[in-house]
Amino acid sequence: MNDGDKTRAMTTMQTTREQIADRLREEALSPSALAREFDISTEAALTAVEHVARSVAADGDQLLAAPPVCQDCGFDGFDEPASRPSRCPDCHSEAVAEPVFRVES
Repeated sequence: MNDGDKTRAMTTMQTTREQIADRLREEALSPSALAREFDISTEAALTAVEHVARSVAADGDQLLAAPPVCQDCGFDGFDEPASRPSRCPDCHSEAVAEPVFRVES
């Protein structure tokens, strides 16, 4: 087995959460981007990110979250920065950008 095959074999043996953690080390992504990439629901992606936050902390890394932002009024003080709100509490707009996550050492 050559090095490329070993890398692919290790990747296939990783859990989806481990793969998500590795992906978030590469670049910041939203829950819907993770859902599309890993063929899971957006809710499952959010749940996985919550678990990733705990597991990367054990490795000495941290999960950074850019909170959701209302695209109409700019409100970004949502109670739960890792959630996906449907409306802005200030202007009631539905144009709310998703949170974005990244793992950093």
